[in-house]
Amino acid sequence: MRTFRTRIGWLAAALVTVAPLAGAAPGAAAPADTARATDGPTVEERRLGLEAPREILRRSGFDRVAPQFARALAGARSSAAAQRVVTRYGQQLWDRAVARAQGRGPAGGDLSRDDDRPLYWARLGMTRALGEWQPAFPLSDAKRAALLTELERTSRGQDSIRLPGGKGVKRILVTGFDPFQLDADPRRSNPSGAAALALDGTTIRTASGPARIETAIFPVRWDDFAGGTVERALLPHFKAGPRQVDAFTTISQGRPGQFDLERTNGAWRGGYGDNLNLSRTGVAPLPPGVPTPKPQPQWTTTSLPYQQIVAAKTGPFPVRDNTSVTEIPAGGDTPVVRPDGPTPGSVARAGGGGDYLSNEIAYRATLLRDAVGLNAPGGHLHTPILEFAADNTNPATGTVTDPTFVHNRRTITAQVRAVIAVTAGTVRR
Repeated sequence: MRTFRTRIGWLAAALVTVAPLAGAAPGAAAPADTARATDGPTVEERRLGLEAPREILRRSGFDRVAPQFARALAGARSSAAAQRVVTRYGQQLWDRAVARAQGRGPAGGDLSRDDDRPLYWARLGMTRALGEWQPAFPLSDAKRAALLTELERTSRGQDSIRLPGGKGVKRILVTGFDPFQLDADPRRSNPSGAAALALDGTTIRTASGPARIETAIFPVRWDDFAGGTVERALLPHFKAGPRQVDAFTTISQGRPGQFDLERTNGAWRGGYGDNLNLSRTGVAPLPPGVPTPKPQPQWTTTSLPYQQIVAAKTGPFPVRDNTSVTEIPAGGDTPVVRPDGPTPGSVARAGGGGDYLSNEIAYRATLLRDAVGLNAPGGHLHTPILEFAADNTNPATGTVTDPTFVHNRRTITAQVRAVIAVTAGTVRR
């Protein structure tokens, strides 16, 4: 998920938070988008009226998710009952998407099982239903926003990261992203999200022992990141304890034809529009109440075993060690591209992964790693762009899927698994 370096070239990529972050003072975390609770459908939710999302939902059987959820909500007679409905249906959506991606249970239709898009569009149907719901009891905007937060977290797997304890298995945490750039093509899938669904709860074998993978997916929305969605999901698993992660990889979609291991992440957000068509520019704001180095650093660095990953035969796509950044040098005022990483005292303008939300999740995750003293391999992986067949590139006339599209997504997912296995193999327990 890269920014356009000069607004041409590489494709730009990657919770509503109202409850306090772990360890935060009550009320410390601000709501990210509470206006969605009362001001009608969001920009994302309005795209549900397009033909491509309707077809994706219909051909996966996920078109019944939002109506069933709306009926269950209508039967809630108290705030506590509504909370139970939201939690249950959010968790069920995530579990169903993971099961479908991993070949368990009914397919629900002829859409490829590895597809991440039914989860995305079904979730939006649920959030829209929750925003439009008129309960038979008083419900404040703050409480509705809290229910939306709960729905986002549960339906993204963020509350079901269950890493095993003990010394017998290595603990790996992987994150992906929603589809994005949907105004240009609402058919888009995100291979990082597809990989997250395919890998969640799976175990891979390495020469140094088994490794359990747990995953979650994040929204492509600036304000959710500012509100602490990344820190809220990761902090419980980064802190010391019997289930602390042994390695982590944040993943997003990058550029054509190759994987990129991003060596350096920058603090700067470049303003490219998100899935709500909102733009945010400036230093990434950090949520209160979470551990963070002071002062906030301009750069963080991967601790993934990039040399071993690049050297390994993980699949058909080359894997590049990307060391380039864009900086304003110390004492300067003009951005400069540095192929070999930042210079001392420089100000970030783009990490190796650009200045969009993929760079930001890598920055936030590695910053949190450093703040809590987590000694584990961790960093960001960009996948190749997921492409349709050559005769299916026009969204106005093309189909929502084709054999090339499915093959490319499965190939990327398989190579993501292999890259993670290399990382896991370097961990000793």
